[in-house]
Parts: sequence; structure tokens; C-alpha cells
Amino acid sequence: MLSFLRLIRGFNLLILVFTQYAVRLCLTEEGFYNGLPHVRDAQLFVLALTTVLIAASGYIINDYYDVKIDTINKPKRVIIGKGVSRRWAMVWNITFNAIAIGLSWWYLSLLVSAINFGSVFLLWLYSNQLKRLALVGNLAIAVLSATSVAVVALQFPQNIYLVLVFAIFAFFITLIREIIKDMEDVRGDSAFGCRTLPIAIGIRATKQVVYIFFAVLMGILLSTYLTFPTRFAFYLYVVEVPLLLYFLYKLYYADTKRTFHFLSQLCKVVMLLGVLSMLLV
Repeated sequence: MLSFLRLIRGFNLLILVFTQYAVRLCLTEEGFYNGLPHVRDAQLFVLALTTVLIAASGYIINDYYDVKIDTINKPKRVIIGKGVSRRWAMVWNITFNAIAIGLSWWYLSLLVSAINFGSVFLLWLYSNQLKRLALVGNLAIAVLSATSVAVVALQFPQNIYLVLVFAIFAFFITLIREIIKDMEDVRGDSAFGCRTLPIAIGIRATKQVVYIFFAVLMGILLSTYLTFPTRFAFYLYVVEVPLLLYFLYKLYYADTKRTFHFLSQLCKVVMLLGVLSMLLV
């Protein structure tokens, strides 16, 4: 059971559920307290469940294809073939996807069902091909991250603009994190013929690309402050901006696998704090 929970990244899935509930309760309603009755909303529960199942299947299929690469990049964290057999990994992957698409078609809407099907296909394509291509795989995961936020507004279409702001934020912070992870895993990726951005153009040039995306992200935060001059915007500038500037400082001097791993984890902290900021909207 512990191996299975590690395989599907149980903690990441909990954050994903929390994010979608926060979007529903805080962004598609007039404030957190007005949204509290929707905690027991059956449609919201099904939406979060289908998203979690697809994300879990994505982690499984990604690890399935990356066993050899992960043996080099993170040997102690390899699960498929050890804690979980390859056959059972595929069984769980197919089962989760089938349940998610079936539930969304039956209980939510045709549009959400189509988005879930597209997400399943994109996760398979990413694991099989896209993650080995410079920037393409990073963009695919960033799109999926943004979609997990935006899909809530498709099912509950209120305050779409505010949800879109958070979806764009999720896109860029995920894109930056995925590129950082490629810098962390450059040794194993190179050994198996991957052409990720750090391998294609080098670590120094990849940092320049991250700086560009970082500048866009800071521009989004600035526009948020100008558009929503409230405690929410104040929180972003008091909490998020200092962390992002610290991230930029550490990235400038980063040159080891350990440092890149730290930066990757720091991006996760920024994501989580961004979700918590929804409570102040």
C-alpha cells in the first residue's frame, strides 16, 4: 500500500483536491464563507475524483515508461518493478482512466468528459514521447496543470476571469518547475537519448529561458495587484514575491543536482501558497 501511494504521489493528489475545492468555494462564489455549503456538492466531489484518478494514472504511466531513466536519476524512488509490478501498474492505469472518463460523461458534462479524455491522451503522449523533447513536454504538463484549475469554472461558470488568472499562474509556475526538474535529471535523460531543454541548449541557456518565463510570471502578479487591490493582492506581494525573488537568486548560482531539486521543491511551496491565497479573495 505504501508503495502504491508513493507511485500515485498521494500528497500531490491531496493538494490537487484542495486546489479544486478552493477554486469552487473561493473563486466561483462570492467569497469563502458563501461557498462553504458547496463542500457537500456531489458534482464538485465527482469532478475532483475524476481529476485525481487521471492524475494518478498519469503518474503511473510516466513511471512505467521511465523505469530505466529513474534508475539513474532517482534510484531510491523507483517503485514499478519493485513495490508494484509492471502488469499491475498498467491495470491500475487503465482502470483509473476508464472510471474517470465514465464518471465525467455520466455525471458531469460532455465538455468536461472530452477534456478528461484529452488529458488522458496527453498524459500518455507525454510519457511516451513528449517528455523527451525540448520544452514540448514541459508545456504539456503546464497546460494540464492550468486545466485542472480552469475545468472547475467550466462546470461552475461564475467569476471565470478570476479563475483564469489562477490558471495562468498555475501554467507558468508549473512550466518553470518542469524545466528545473529537467535540469535536475539531465544525467539520466542524456543517457537514454532524451532531448530536453538542458540537453539541447545547455544549463546556462536553459536558465535564460527560465528567466523569461519568470519575468512573465512576475508581470502576472503585478497585473493581479493592479486589478485586485485587496488583501489577496497584498498577500501575493508579501508572501509569494519574496519567495520568487529568492528562487531567482538561488537559480542564478545553481549548478548541482541537489540545488535544482531544492528549487523544484520551492516551486511546489509557491504553488501551495498560491492556492492558499484563494482564501483571501
